[in-house]
Amino acid sequence: MPSISENLKTIKQSLPENVTLVAVSKTKPNADLQEAYDAGQRVFGENKIQEMTDKWESLPKDIDWHMIGHVQTNKVKYMAPYVGLIHSADRLKLFKEIDKEAAKNDRTIRVLLQIKIAEEESKFGMKPTEAIELLTGDKLKTNYPNVEVIGLMGMASFVDDENQLKREFSVLEKIYEQFRTKHGFNTLSMGMSGDYKLAISHGSTMVRIGSAIFGERNYN
Repeated sequence: MPSISENLKTIKQSLPENVTLVAVSKTKPNADLQEAYDAGQRVFGENKIQEMTDKWESLPKDIDWHMIGHVQTNKVKYMAPYVGLIHSADRLKLFKEIDKEAAKNDRTIRVLLQIKIAEEESKFGMKPTEAIELLTGDKLKTNYPNVEVIGLMGMASFVDDENQLKREFSVLEKIYEQFRTKHGFNTLSMGMSGDYKLAISHGSTMVRIGSAIFGERNYN
């Protein structure tokens, strides 16, 4: 069975130069993250703020921590001092909270607007029409000066149907291209262990890969 560092090397060799790899380390022990770090990985993604904060406190300080899970507004304050990018900004109430906590920490927090592209009901995110309305004009910059929207994020359905995945990725790709130049976007976060190559073919510049690096998760 290949090691974490070997898995990382294999995946990085398969990525185009313009694509950032987020190593999704949720549920994994610090030793696994340290092994990935020692192999050169610096961007890690977590889906629970408390777990991410515990790891931030223990692991090297040059790690770029990405929050990739659904965010509860009352927990934003715990990650505001250090989080590098929030992938899952999916409602205005959350923007308001991120802006408030960023100001308290005298920093600007980068976020991605999460758009619901999956045909499954369980996924979070704004409807494409809501996102387009929000991005038209400068409402976000004006109302939330301590939040910098640098792009979009989406999660495709967890299916093997490649045509469905292509449809879902295409929705996000089109919205991204529509607003990329106007808003100075540089990040389109879509694609995970099972579908990242397809996502890259639809313009993804950031992929979130966990099990292909660290092995299957143990949620017990």
